[in-house]
Parts: sequence; structure tokens; C-alpha cells
Amino acid sequence: MRDSKIGSGLVLIFVTLWLAGIGCTNYQIPGKGDSGEIKANSCEGCHTDYDRLIAVHSPDTAAPVGGCGGAAPHYEPYDRVFMGGAGYDDFKASGHYSVGCTGCHNGNGDSGDKNEAHSGDWIKSPSLAHQEKCATCHETVSENFMTSLHNGTGQKRKVAMRSNSEYTGSMDFDKLPAHQIEGYDAKCSICHGTCGNCHVVRPKIAGGGLSKGHNFNKTPDWYNVCVSCHTSRGGHAFLGVSSEAEPDFHRDELKMDCLSCHDGHELHGDSQPVEQRYAYSELPTCEGCHPNGGTSNNYHSVHYDDFQCQVCHSQSYNSCGACHIADGHAEIEAFMDFKIALNTIPDIKEHKFALVRRTLAYPDNWVGYGEDLAYENFEAFPTFNYTTPHNILKKTPQTDVEDGASCYSNCHIRNEGGTLINSELYLWTDSLHTWEVEATQAYTVDGELPGSWFVENN
Repeated sequence: MRDSKIGSGLVLIFVTLWLAGIGCTNYQIPGKGDSGEIKANSCEGCHTDYDRLIAVHSPDTAAPVGGCGGAAPHYEPYDRVFMGGAGYDDFKASGHYSVGCTGCHNGNGDSGDKNEAHSGDWIKSPSLAHQEKCATCHETVSENFMTSLHNGTGQKRKVAMRSNSEYTGSMDFDKLPAHQIEGYDAKCSICHGTCGNCHVVRPKIAGGGLSKGHNFNKTPDWYNVCVSCHTSRGGHAFLGVSSEAEPDFHRDELKMDCLSCHDGHELHGDSQPVEQRYAYSELPTCEGCHPNGGTSNNYHSVHYDDFQCQVCHSQSYNSCGACHIADGHAEIEAFMDFKIALNTIPDIKEHKFALVRRTLAYPDNWVGYGEDLAYENFEAFPTFNYTTPHNILKKTPQTDVEDGASCYSNCHIRNEGGTLINSELYLWTDSLHTWEVEATQAYTVDGELPGSWFVENN
């Protein structure tokens, strides 16, 4: 027993020394008296005093950030920064607490005056400077996160390349007009965020503010964090929000959640830059859990090489409209849809046909942030993107046919008296608006389907 206590003591000493300077920068904890009691005039003294926060808070000057999933929940400014709620005790017992408030946020930790405390080099969101603030202890994660898809690299690349034909990728995003970057930061980066957006606070689109008393949650709350940002696509489909679709089999039957497939290694990034998310090597795949899927039955054997799995196993899913970023109105409202098209990323995915989803792209996306910010190179990308809806079922409207009907009766096109049955499942040139034809026509199915499908049945 004595040896066990000695061993435990050595471990405690090692951890304490590591936090104090061997593993991390040696920070001083502001706002503490000699007795360890919290001083009133300190970061913690203010942020654990609810009445005081109410008295000194600054009212919002703009409505909370919303998104495709609707208006964000509203939390008062003082509720967003109150540390004394659930999770605060866990935070106090953590290694992050030992770093101290100013160790991450800078500012003046010994002042009881709001303006003075938040002066100088104070940082509201330290993980925006994660290479400086987080990398001290999390060097590998911070380095890898530079190319994480959660940094919005793919989205920035498309904005930059549509804006100027000379731009070649996300690194050129910084060359855009300042007011366009301002618009992106205000309206688009609300989900593409930082370490803290997943591990410390609620995402802005979920109302913002501390989620659990400033405790650092190693494993994010999949429902209140992941689904908050992925409401209109992943979460909307996975949970079966729409009356037109059922919950994903993996959720409904297997009780899986986002983190069952998407682990921290994937989400943090691997330091290797990619042009877009489907090029990322760490993405989960159907084959990861179903290695024999391509030969498990006759239908798979026939279609596996030509069709993406979701063509048969997905249902209707939410598609974006076409948005004006500045004033928030949609030229085309979001809608439920299901469209099979030519694979828009054949250099990454090998199958010929895939599901596509309308993006929010519109030639005048940015008009309103400058006198003339219409896209100069709009056709650089199609207005419908390769998509992998998270609403998988074993039997879907495409595969669940009536007794006596052919196995393909719900997906192949057939001509009955001059009417093309099932044609609405496919993306045609006639499906497109005039302004998107040049960008997207190459991925429509015109001329790509068997001619026999269009011959009238006698």
C-alpha cells in the first residue's frame, strides 16, 4: 500500500511539473489570493458572479447569427460568459484551469473593471490563435488543424476561384477585397471555426457562449455541437427531421452518432492540404464497415462500379437554394430533392453516377458587400456538388418495389405512353436555371443513359 501511495505521489508531482513548465508554458493564475480564494477583482471573480455580469453586460447590437437550419437560439450576453454553471467544478479540476485566464486570453487578470480587464492584447477566442495558444501543449493537433476541413479551406477555395480566374486555391482567399472577406467572416465562418467551437463553447449558430462552465470537453457533444453546425445537411437527414424522409438506419436502428464514424483524428486534420473534403484520406467510407459490399448480392455486383452507394440507399435530402450573403435572402429557397447526375469529382471518386446537391452558389452571392462583387469566374465549379446524404436505409423508394414489379421499376426511366417515368430522379440540362447551365451542364445525364430507357413500351 505504501509503495502504491509513493507511486501515486510521483505521478502527481510529474503531472504538476509538466503543467508548470516542462510540458507547457509556465503561466501564473491571476485573481488568486495567497489562500487560493478567488479575488473579487479578477477574471474568475467577475465571470462567476452572475449579478455582476448582468450589471456590466453590453446588450447585443445585432441579431444572433442564424443559418440554413433557422434562427439561432438566443442566450443573453451574460449567460454566454457565465462560468459558474454546470461544468465549472470539472473545469477547476482540469489541467486547463491551471493555465490561468490570461494564459489563454491575455488582458489584465487583476482588474475588476470590464474595459481594463479586456484591454491591450486581450483575445476573445484564443483558439483563433491556436498555433500560439494551443500548440504549447497540443503541438501535433494544432499543426494538423491548419489543413482541417473545419477551417473552411474548401469553401474559401471556391469563393476565391469563382471570384477571380487567376486564383488557384484557398491560399488566394486573402487576396479578395477586404469587404468580401468581412462578409465571409460574418456569414460563412460561423460554422467553420476553431478548437474552442467544438471543445469549449457552443457554435455561434447554436447561440454561442460557454457550453459547460468553460470546461474543455475532450469529446464534443454530437447533438449540441456537430448537429448544430450540420443541421441543414447531415443532422437534418441523419435524424429524419423532414416528413419526407426517415431517420438514418445507423441512427434509428443501431443508435450510432456522428462520432461513431467521424473520429478526432479525421476532424483535427492530418497536416496534408486537400482541395476539397472528398479528397481527404481520413474520411470514413461505406467499405470501412462493409468490406464485401460490392459482392454481397446481385444488385451490388451489377451496379457497384458505376453507382455511388447512396444512389440506391439514400432518400430525399435537403438541398441548398441560392443565397445573397449580404442581406440574407435566398434567390432559391432550400428544398428537399433527390438528383442523380454524372460524378462531379471523377478524379477522386471512380463511379460514373452519384447523387448531387444544389449549393448556395449564385452569381450575385456577394453583391451588397461592395459596389461590384458579382462572381467573375462563376463557372469554375458546378452549382450541384457530389454529396453523401446521411439518411441511409436498407430499403429506399428506389429499391422497395411492389410485388410483381421489376427490380428496376423505381429507378430506371421507362416511356409509358410518352411519359418518362422516374425521369425526375435525374439531373437534366432542362433542370437548370439559365444562369447555371454553363457551370453545370457537363454533369447532367443528357445523352448518358441507355437509349432503350426512352423507347415507348407497346
